[in-house]
Amino acid sequence: MLKKILIANRGAIARRIVRACSELKIQSVVVYSPADIQAPYIAEATEAYPLTGNASKDSYLDQDQIMAIAHKCGADGIHPGYGFMSENADFAQRVIDEGLIFIGPSPKWLKQMGDKVSARAMMSKLGMPVFPGSELITHIAEAEAFAQREGFPLVVKPAGGGGGMGMQVVHEKAQLAPALSQAKAIASKAFAASGVYLERWIEAPRHIEFQIMADQQGNAIHLFERECSVQRRHQKLIEESPAPGIDSQAILQQAQASAEICAKLGYDNLGTVETLFTPMGEVGFLEMNTRIQVEHGVTEEVTGLDLVQLQITLAAGGSLPAQVKCEGFAIEARLYAEDPETQFPSTGTLTVFRPPKLFAVRVETGYQEGQAVSQYYDPMLAKIIAKGTTRAQAIGRLLIALKAFEVQGVRTNASLLIQVLQDPAFLRGEVDTHIIQRIQNAKNAGNS
Repeated sequence: MLKKILIANRGAIARRIVRACSELKIQSVVVYSPADIQAPYIAEATEAYPLTGNASKDSYLDQDQIMAIAHKCGADGIHPGYGFMSENADFAQRVIDEGLIFIGPSPKWLKQMGDKVSARAMMSKLGMPVFPGSELITHIAEAEAFAQREGFPLVVKPAGGGGGMGMQVVHEKAQLAPALSQAKAIASKAFAASGVYLERWIEAPRHIEFQIMADQQGNAIHLFERECSVQRRHQKLIEESPAPGIDSQAILQQAQASAEICAKLGYDNLGTVETLFTPMGEVGFLEMNTRIQVEHGVTEEVTGLDLVQLQITLAAGGSLPAQVKCEGFAIEARLYAEDPETQFPSTGTLTVFRPPKLFAVRVETGYQEGQAVSQYYDPMLAKIIAKGTTRAQAIGRLLIALKAFEVQGVRTNASLLIQVLQDPAFLRGEVDTHIIQRIQNAKNAGNS
């Protein structure tokens, strides 16, 4: 087992990894930018080291700083969390080359799954269903030929990166060239790679992902599914497990197939297979995330497993759990510091920040009262996860927790989350990726 882990991240996931290390009796080392100097996990970790800059490129993306601190403190492993360098194959390889363990899949998987075009092709060869898609688009003529063959609507996607960033939906030929140009520009800035491709656009699908765990001996299992359809601008806001209002047998079959494919590939740590389900019941591979997910706590609550501890154990050569069951229901809401009218990030000092302490409710946060919410990083304040013996009970507990969560100093999206959780269609399990748009349209129509 590892003895000391450096956490190359910040916020809720850094604090979460500190907790996992503590429970495994492993020393934890956190790094922090000047903007994060008041973060609670600095005191909770075994050791803490400052970074020199606030901007991501000068702090949590600075490989030289991170590696220098890792060697200085004597760490034997690095956990990248999510975001930042978590799916950077070059960083993972550097960690290994410099004699440390990278807590995640082997660099080759970060590289192969990081390119969506090659990932689609690889998964398809092993039987994973995919929706029609193109190769990398190098010229407008290639895009026009694909559009003529497949028809509209289509979506332009960056081949690298994730989180829906840079996606452009195209409904007619005249929109194709501008969409390609914009997607390339965004991809180049966000992911340092401008490659894009085309894919059939699925209107109002279900976004369902499958949690995979694999060891270094060629074994892989699934830890069931997470329903991630409640999104805004392709960004997840509410996630739950099991997925409601859908054929559970079809979901289980896809989960098992995903695990079998990962075993055939020789995948060797935690990963998430993301899929889209159409209203007609078709399923298609979207991408594979080779890291811990923001919403991993949902799976932890229904399986009783600690996914971060499992990541660490598997990276050290450990084995998979013998048997996994899905029991009860869990649902998570992401609380953001944002203006509810403009939906822009809200910055300021948390003059009041009091997460609720309620039965069957778990709050993951990297903030505490008196801390500043800066403009430098993602504005997520906390993840609130509720569990119940029924879906309705879990939703009810999450609603109470959101209403009891006291935040002053910044504005939040709590009102939107509450609105979704109280929506009749959501309560019936009738969810898809357009549900927030429908709820907001109905609200605007009622106010007009």
